[in-house]
Amino acid sequence: QVQLVESGGGLVQAGGSLRLSCAVSGRTFGSYGMGWFRRAPGSEREFVSAISWSGGSTSYADSVKGRFTISRDNAKATVYLQMNSLKPEDTAVYYCAADRDRYRAALTTTHDYEYWGQGTQVTVSS
Repeated sequence: QVQLVESGGGLVQAGGSLRLSCAVSGRTFGSYGMGWFRRAPGSEREFVSAISWSGGSTSYADSVKGRFTISRDNAKATVYLQMNSLKPEDTAVYYCAADRDRYRAALTTTHDYEYWGQGTQVTVSS
Protein backbone atom coordinates (compact mmCIF):
# COMPACT_ATOMS: atom_id res chain seq x y z
CA GLN A 1 0.00 0.00 0.00
CA VAL A 2 1.52 3.28 -1.13
CA GLN A 3 1.28 6.12 1.37
CA LEU A 4 2.32 9.76 1.09
CA VAL A 5 2.45 11.88 4.23
CA GLU A 6 3.05 15.63 4.00
CA SER A 7 4.32 17.82 6.79
CA GLY A 8 5.74 21.28 7.31
CA GLY A 9 2.75 23.48 6.59
CA GLY A 10 1.70 26.33 8.83
CA LEU A 11 1.10 30.03 9.20
CA VAL A 12 3.80 32.43 8.05
CA GLN A 13 4.01 36.14 7.31
CA ALA A 14 4.49 37.39 3.77
CA GLY A 15 8.14 37.22 2.82
CA GLY A 16 8.75 34.26 5.08
CA SER A 17 9.74 30.67 4.31
CA LEU A 18 8.48 27.17 4.87
CA ARG A 19 9.76 23.75 3.88
CA LEU A 20 7.26 21.05 3.08
CA SER A 21 8.18 17.39 3.28
CA CYS A 22 6.46 14.36 1.83
CA ALA A 23 7.48 10.92 3.05
CA VAL A 24 6.61 8.01 0.79
CA SER A 25 6.24 4.37 1.74
CA GLY A 26 5.07 1.23 -0.01
CA ARG A 27 6.97 1.54 -3.27
CA THR A 28 10.48 1.97 -4.67
CA PHE A 29 10.67 5.73 -4.20
CA GLY A 30 13.74 6.27 -6.35
CA SER A 31 12.06 4.98 -9.52
CA TYR A 32 9.21 7.49 -9.63
CA GLY A 33 8.83 11.17 -10.28
CA MET A 34 7.14 13.32 -7.68
CA GLY A 35 5.06 16.45 -7.80
CA TRP A 36 3.56 19.17 -5.63
CA PHE A 37 0.15 20.66 -6.30
CA ARG A 38 -2.00 23.10 -4.37
CA ARG A 39 -5.63 24.07 -4.04
CA ALA A 40 -6.69 27.49 -2.84
CA PRO A 41 -10.22 28.08 -1.52
CA GLY A 42 -12.68 28.22 -4.42
CA SER A 43 -10.06 27.18 -6.96
CA GLU A 44 -9.06 24.09 -8.85
CA ARG A 45 -6.02 22.06 -7.89
CA GLU A 46 -3.02 23.52 -9.68
CA PHE A 47 0.49 22.39 -10.45
CA VAL A 48 3.29 23.86 -8.34
CA SER A 49 6.45 21.84 -8.99
CA ALA A 50 7.72 18.42 -10.04
CA ILE A 51 10.93 16.45 -10.03
CA SER A 52 11.90 13.51 -12.21
CA TRP A 53 12.68 10.06 -10.86
CA SER A 54 16.42 10.76 -11.04
CA GLY A 55 16.21 14.27 -9.68
CA GLY A 56 17.91 15.53 -12.81
CA SER A 57 14.88 17.37 -14.14
CA THR A 58 12.57 19.79 -12.37
CA SER A 59 9.62 21.90 -13.39
CA TYR A 60 7.90 24.89 -11.77
CA ALA A 61 4.75 26.88 -12.25
CA ASP A 62 5.49 30.41 -13.41
CA SER A 63 3.93 31.78 -10.24
CA VAL A 64 6.53 30.11 -8.00
CA LYS A 65 9.59 30.07 -10.26
CA GLY A 66 12.58 31.61 -8.51
CA ARG A 67 10.94 31.33 -5.07
CA PHE A 68 10.29 27.60 -4.62
CA THR A 69 12.75 24.74 -4.92
CA ILE A 70 11.88 21.07 -5.16
CA SER A 71 14.33 18.36 -4.15
CA ARG A 72 14.35 14.70 -3.22
CA ASP A 73 16.30 12.42 -0.92
CA ASN A 74 15.98 8.87 -2.18
CA ALA A 75 17.67 7.43 0.89
CA LYS A 76 14.90 8.91 3.03
CA ALA A 77 12.15 8.35 0.42
CA THR A 78 11.19 11.97 0.86
CA VAL A 79 10.52 14.89 -1.46
CA TYR A 80 10.79 18.49 -0.27
CA LEU A 81 9.43 21.83 -1.35
CA GLN A 82 11.40 24.80 -0.06
CA MET A 83 9.20 27.88 -0.29
CA ASN A 84 10.80 31.30 0.08
CA SER A 85 9.48 34.84 -0.32
CA LEU A 86 5.99 33.60 0.37
CA LYS A 87 3.04 35.69 -0.73
CA PRO A 88 -0.59 35.72 0.48
CA GLU A 89 -1.60 34.22 -2.87
CA ASP A 90 0.45 31.13 -2.00
CA THR A 91 -2.13 30.31 0.66
CA ALA A 92 -3.54 26.87 -0.14
CA VAL A 93 -3.60 23.24 0.79
CA TYR A 94 -0.47 21.67 -0.65
CA TYR A 95 -0.48 18.07 -1.87
CA CYS A 96 2.37 15.83 -2.90
CA ALA A 97 1.82 13.22 -5.55
CA ALA A 98 3.65 10.19 -6.93
CA ASP A 99 3.90 9.39 -10.64
CA ARG A 100 1.95 6.41 -11.90
CA ASP A 101 4.83 5.14 -14.07
CA ARG A 102 8.53 4.69 -13.51
CA TYR A 103 11.43 6.60 -14.99
CA ARG A 104 9.55 9.61 -16.31
CA ALA A 105 10.30 13.31 -16.44
CA ALA A 106 9.01 16.05 -14.14
CA LEU A 107 5.34 15.99 -15.10
CA THR A 108 2.91 18.82 -14.58
CA THR A 109 -0.63 17.47 -14.90
CA THR A 110 -2.72 15.74 -12.25
CA HIS A 111 -3.59 12.75 -14.43
CA ASP A 112 0.10 11.74 -14.51
CA TYR A 113 0.00 11.04 -10.78
CA GLU A 114 -1.52 8.01 -9.16
CA TYR A 115 -0.98 8.49 -5.43
CA TRP A 116 -1.70 11.58 -3.37
CA GLY A 117 -1.06 12.74 0.16
CA GLN A 118 -3.71 14.12 2.45
CA GLY A 119 -2.49 17.70 2.08
CA THR A 120 -0.94 20.25 4.39
CA GLN A 121 -2.27 23.77 4.92
CA VAL A 122 -0.05 26.74 4.12
CA THR A 123 -1.36 30.14 5.16
CA VAL A 124 0.54 33.34 4.34
CA SER A 125 -0.58 36.47 6.12
CA SER A 126 -0.08 39.95 4.69
